[in-house]
Amino acid sequence: MKELVEVIAKALVDNPSDVVVTETEDDNTISVELRVAPGDMGKVIGKQGRIAKAIRSVVKAASSKENKRVNVEIIQ
Repeated sequence: MKELVEVIAKALVDNPSDVVVTETEDDNTISVELRVAPGDMGKVIGKQGRIAKAIRSVVKAASSKENKRVNVEIIQ
């Protein structure tokens, strides 16, 4: 999941070198934290959070194969 979020985020932002994705895994839950440059926060979140919702939807669809729940957090 980490690689998927990283590829999507790097395609959206102006500073792809500032994208940092960390992943922690519990029993049935994977937590993915996405950090971008402060100037790129709006591009990752989108108007009314639409891009953030789309990222979460894609990751959720990809995680259905592993039968695990994925939480994607966007952190400044």
